[in-house]
Amino acid sequence: MIFIGTLKQYFRNHPMAFFGFLLVAALIVAALGASWIAPYDPNLQSLNDRLLPPSFHHWMGTDQYGRDVFSRLVYASRISLAVGIVAVTIYVLIGTTVGSVAGFYGGWVDGILMRLVDILLSIPTFLLILIVIAFVGPSIFNIMVIIGLTSWTDVARLVRGEVLSLKEREFILAAKVVGMKNSRIILKHLLPNAMGPVLVVSTLGVGGAILIESALSYLGLGVQPPTASWGNMLMEGKEHLTDAWWLVTFPGLAVFLTVLGYNLLGEGLRDFWDPRLRGSR
Repeated sequence: MIFIGTLKQYFRNHPMAFFGFLLVAALIVAALGASWIAPYDPNLQSLNDRLLPPSFHHWMGTDQYGRDVFSRLVYASRISLAVGIVAVTIYVLIGTTVGSVAGFYGGWVDGILMRLVDILLSIPTFLLILIVIAFVGPSIFNIMVIIGLTSWTDVARLVRGEVLSLKEREFILAAKVVGMKNSRIILKHLLPNAMGPVLVVSTLGVGGAILIESALSYLGLGVQPPTASWGNMLMEGKEHLTDAWWLVTFPGLAVFLTVLGYNLLGEGLRDFWDPRLRGSR
């Protein structure tokens, strides 16, 4: 309760972080309540209603197949939320494991794991994802897993640094003296004290994962039609930039606001977790 009260006070004093929280909350509400919020079936076609501009009946207009853009946008939020959460969960688990083992054991273990991280960091993440998709094929499941498996390096370096600074503390040395197993020390003492920065990186990472998925879908390598995603809505709408501006405006705005929301929330959590950053702004 004390933590929640402190967080409320922080949001009250930092409106941009609270704005980010509201944007993220709106995405979650849209994704969970899509079947109640959307007025039409997102895949329902009506060629008589194709390319209608925004109106009372179709708030964001219709696309070239007569499908309601607002309904597709709302249902596409499910894809974005799922990709962000699943991909980030995968790479946080991998990065936390690698970073904690490297930082705790040091020596040759640290050397091997960090060289692996350096190799992966030398390859552009988006290029690596494109190469993997070329072999396994595009699908929503593959996108989530591939983003997770190729984006864990920053988390690993962050956790390693936190573990290196913590493992010489008195409470860790005391745990070693009493004969506590290394695995228990890592899980019970080191990781709980290192998860603050990881939470911040995870929040920022969700926005990044959504951006990657949108880019892949725009290129035709992500979520495949007729399933709606913001990326493939942009891809389909680019053919009608001059005569149907709403086809790219609303999906693009959804991507922008969602990534902005996660970035603002992540920045706010970082400042909240490290009071030293508050005084520097």
